[in-house]
Amino acid sequence: MIRLALVTLILTIGNPVSGYEKAFKETEAGVIEIKIIPGGRLLESKGDGSYFDSSNRMFRPLFNYIQDNQISMTTPVEARMDPGAMYFWVASDQTDKAIEDTGRVKVIDVPERKVAAIGAKGSYNQSNFEEAKRELMDWVSAQENLSIKGEPFGVYWNGPFTPWFMKRFEVQVEIQTKKESSKANT
Repeated sequence: MIRLALVTLILTIGNPVSGYEKAFKETEAGVIEIKIIPGGRLLESKGDGSYFDSSNRMFRPLFNYIQDNQISMTTPVEARMDPGAMYFWVASDQTDKAIEDTGRVKVIDVPERKVAAIGAKGSYNQSNFEEAKRELMDWVSAQENLSIKGEPFGVYWNGPFTPWFMKRFEVQVEIQTKKESSKANT
């Protein structure tokens, strides 16, 4: 009975993290698209093993950093899988608050990136990531004019208190056209 009331409340008021600033537009579940991710400042925390084995240990230093520096929470959270790393986006109007590295958090600036992305929904776990990654990589491989520039990574849009059936995520991989690739090699 209490669970049903909680689910009804969440569905009625919506996603509790939807008020956070988004660093870029989310890819809808079931859609594969090419998009430009803007450059920006990110906070990085690295783990001891794979992302799914150490995500909780990476989250806490990032959360403490934004609290200590009075930085607003943004979405999404980016994740590199192996070795594990977690990245929080810093809102463009708050980059002056994120300037110093700490023992567990590194401040990095990333350039604009072109990615292929697949939107998905469900729990943030390795099997869901791998399933979406497989579908995305099959799609990219079938595109004659695209080449991959790195490893696929996760992009997570919802907080830990969002029910699994409402969670949205993406798998992205940085890409370039064959034409861009040949220019870079000359």
